[in-house]
Amino acid sequence: MLTVPLKFETGHLYVTLDGNEWLFDTGSPTSFGTVESLDIEGKQFNIPDSYMGLDAAELSAFAEHPVCGLLGADIINEFYVVINVEKKEVSLSLDQIALEGNTLEVDHFMGIPLIDAEIAGKSYRMFFDTGAQVSYFQHASLDAFPSAGPVTDFYPGYGQFDTETHLVDVDIGEHTQTLRCGSLPKMLGAALVMGGAKGIIGNEIVQRHVVGYFPQSKKMVLS
Repeated sequence: MLTVPLKFETGHLYVTLDGNEWLFDTGSPTSFGTVESLDIEGKQFNIPDSYMGLDAAELSAFAEHPVCGLLGADIINEFYVVINVEKKEVSLSLDQIALEGNTLEVDHFMGIPLIDAEIAGKSYRMFFDTGAQVSYFQHASLDAFPSAGPVTDFYPGYGQFDTETHLVDVDIGEHTQTLRCGSLPKMLGAALVMGGAKGIIGNEIVQRHVVGYFPQSKKMVLS
């Protein structure tokens, strides 16, 4: 098992690999960066220099944090992963990692994890995206929830956008989370529909729990 340093800064998660910082993003199908390859636990990964027109320099500008690149689902999903913001570390293993807690079923669309969440008594499929600094709920009822102010976010292939956010109580397994939720631009919202999702659970839950993300066994654990 490999345990690497983790930072939570500028609303995003950053891991350090071989002395370089990478944005840790389960919501991106593809990794990219300024190095040609990465070796993690004996597995070799070729790294393209961009994804959907976004490269490390532009990503650094959007995130307001210098990075070597983005670590996406194509690499993350090869491992059993435990994210511990309090201890400032991420563990990556080719073998199962034991972690007690609330266990959730996970599906995938284009490598991006999908989990079930309940809002106002109704169940919705949501992407789990550690690259999203806030959550998103593509539903007409969003404006009825308490206002939490505007936020600026970005997505590969789209760039930056602004959204008004609201405080939404979301049941994820046995836990009720009050999440700051925005609404995606129409083009990005259409991508959710393709994946059968109604929104995105961002990295707020990673800040509140030790999270085990085990794509190989289609499980997630909130400890």
